[in-house]
Amino acid sequence: MTVHFIGAGPGASDLLTLRAVALLGSSPVCLYAGSLVPADVLGHCPAGARLVDTADLTLDEIVAELVAADEAGHDVARLCSGDPSVFSAVAEQVRRLDAAGVPYDITPGVPAFAAAAAALRRELTVPGVGQTVVLTRTAQRATPMPPGEDLATLGASRATLVLHLAVQRIDAVVGELVPNYGADCPAAVVANASRADETVLRGTLADIADQVRAAGITRTAVIVVGRVLAAEGFHDSHLYSAARDRTATPGTP
Repeated sequence: MTVHFIGAGPGASDLLTLRAVALLGSSPVCLYAGSLVPADVLGHCPAGARLVDTADLTLDEIVAELVAADEAGHDVARLCSGDPSVFSAVAEQVRRLDAAGVPYDITPGVPAFAAAAAALRRELTVPGVGQTVVLTRTAQRATPMPPGEDLATLGASRATLVLHLAVQRIDAVVGELVPNYGADCPAAVVANASRADETVLRGTLADIADQVRAAGITRTAVIVVGRVLAAEGFHDSHLYSAARDRTATPGTP
């Protein structure tokens, strides 16, 4: 058997990859976080599948479920909200599976920041405005951030900043970012991206916290900060420029 770590995407049941849907449909056991993965996504599971909500389970209890399925010869779909490559706790789970000799693979999914950018109808990398995106979070009620990864340090680059798991402390986030970005810097919050109850807030660092409170947003949200959110009048990229030399060998700069 195999444990399939599957990116469940941002929430919409039709934003899973074809591979993810096929793996879900062929796995008799599915572990998912009920607080993050909508019920519609579970509709891809086969009838009679064993569904295990991991929202209230410890890491050891989750791994015990995976090992038990392995011993029973059952493939397992282990759903991760968004994409498994960021903020998914996959690293600590596969470390234990390696020790237990349980095979696994990983299927990527649509990350929350990409769904948020789509909701905002904005590209996060705009020529001459911003070419770097920093994905990060804050440390409140969570694992401490490593040295040098605080918002004041990361914000010194003034790169486009995307924060997960941080909307509950929006005031503190704004306070840490204003010195580098300025109170007039465009900011946005997207809650429940891609879902029927999606909420999109647009503003600046000066007013985004008030908007979040007024909307009652406390979870499942992404904060985006950066000048790319309001970029206008920028130069077109070199990619499609008429001045670009298109006679070069494919694959060369």
